[in-house]
Amino acid sequence: MNNYDEQPRRVINADVGLNKFLTKMYGWMAVAVLLSAFAAFYVSTTPALLSLFTGSYRLVPIIVWFAFPFLVSGQAMKRPSVSLVLLMVYGLLTGGIMSMYALVYTGTTMVSAFVSSASIFIAMAVYGVATKRDLSRVGAQATSALIALIVAFLINIFLRSSLIAFVFSIIGVVIFTALTASDSQKMKRLYLQSDGGATTTTGLAIIGAMQLYLDFVNLFILLLQIFGGMGNRD
Repeated sequence: MNNYDEQPRRVINADVGLNKFLTKMYGWMAVAVLLSAFAAFYVSTTPALLSLFTGSYRLVPIIVWFAFPFLVSGQAMKRPSVSLVLLMVYGLLTGGIMSMYALVYTGTTMVSAFVSSASIFIAMAVYGVATKRDLSRVGAQATSALIALIVAFLINIFLRSSLIAFVFSIIGVVIFTALTASDSQKMKRLYLQSDGGATTTTGLAIIGAMQLYLDFVNLFILLLQIFGGMGNRD
């Protein structure tokens, strides 16, 4: 009888642990997004701070921004508490950099892009966690497509074609939509394969929050460019 009783308990415990893990991961990702929104608004309305991101030294925060995810992920499994703080700092830094968009796009455009990116993200995150279909191949293909798209974006810097940039933004939305679903499933799988220890679980949750945060931010930026481009065409 005990053997029959233990199996349902193991399943229930696994479900409870997974729910706690997902709550941590998406919760920290959401906090980072909120910090970015706050920082973007505060910096855009504070000329002294805005000059740090638009002045002659504007490349410095951008370089730091590109390096930060590696630092966060590198510390996640060793020093989860430090990594979590770094993730939140990264959210603030991202908001500061994105404050520059307030100089280019209207508030209506930014709100529309945010609501759209949030809707896509939530739908794909739920799908990624709930589906039984293996999305690892989709994730690999989306990553390869992303690399090709980055190269194409760099080439278009010299071509300066607004039409090409517009089309690339649409393709980018498709790519990050797929990545959101595959990354969500990947983090669920990594948790289920882990030892379930507190440090491991926290570290994985931070890594997942970082990855999904980047998916969301890129979705937002690309949709902002699409909506902004549509407005300019009108």
